[in-house]
Amino acid sequence: MKKLVTPEIKIALVAIVGIVVLFFGMNFLKGLNLYSSDIQYNVQFDNVDGLSPTTPIYANGFKVGTVRNIVYNYEDPSKPINVGVAIDKDMRIPIGSRAEIVSDIMGNVKVNLIFSNAKQYLKEEGIIAGSVNDGVLGKMRDAFPDVQRMIPKIDSILTNIVTLTSDPALAGTLHNANKLSSELTASSKQLNLLLAQLNKSLPAMTMKANGLLNNTNGVMEEAKAGIADARSTLRGADVLMTSLNDKVNALDIQTTAAKLNMALDEVNKLTATLNSNKGSMGLLMNDPALYNNLNSTLRNVDSLVVNLKAHPKRYVHFSIFGRKDK
Repeated sequence: MKKLVTPEIKIALVAIVGIVVLFFGMNFLKGLNLYSSDIQYNVQFDNVDGLSPTTPIYANGFKVGTVRNIVYNYEDPSKPINVGVAIDKDMRIPIGSRAEIVSDIMGNVKVNLIFSNAKQYLKEEGIIAGSVNDGVLGKMRDAFPDVQRMIPKIDSILTNIVTLTSDPALAGTLHNANKLSSELTASSKQLNLLLAQLNKSLPAMTMKANGLLNNTNGVMEEAKAGIADARSTLRGADVLMTSLNDKVNALDIQTTAAKLNMALDEVNKLTATLNSNKGSMGLLMNDPALYNNLNSTLRNVDSLVVNLKAHPKRYVHFSIFGRKDK
């Protein structure tokens, strides 16, 4: 009896099983689920830079699907590129939602779904608007031309810095700066000591200044009082001068002058009489004999007084019982 399973059939079966395992293994590694009932949607992009089949799709950081295929319109390249995606059947996408292609620094690409607030949802094979979010890499790419323009300037600046640092005068300048810094440090210490001494003496100086201000205030008050007294005195003097002026104005100057002239005439007459030998006063003042007699009389009186002092009993007799001396 012939064998039903020949070696050739065994080889063929093994090859078929290997192909099937390889197919499912490759899809599994790609992230495709052949047995799932995901819903198909179409995302339209103007640029699919870095996007490829099996690229994961996320919603709020959670993986909800994968990219199945990318269809490029060769007849009209201006039209958007259609990307077929498979989304979990339990995920409902509101109308007006959009998708963004995001690349990280390591070059990994993913698609983020950004949902709208609509209450209606897309049906299967619905169209979702797509765009590219360059993120940090995009900003770096946009800034790269500016960086390229800055490179020559940076190179020139570095050249100038090297030239400056190689100049021997820079070392001298740094040495002088170090010396100046040391001197400033010493000056700062001396200033701190001076400030400390000033802080110690400041209260006493403040008290003296306050005392001086108080004394000054007292002197000012006294000066004000003196000024007030002087003003009062001036007002009294002004009143007195006014009264004196009034009295002087009230006097009869001519009559007073006439009387004064008459008095002077009488004084002149009296003086002439005294200088002449007429009258008692004239004779008294001009007669030498009368003068000598008066001197003699005065001498006698003086001798009598001296004798009276020396011998008082000769001239005065006094007794308690009224007896007379023998």
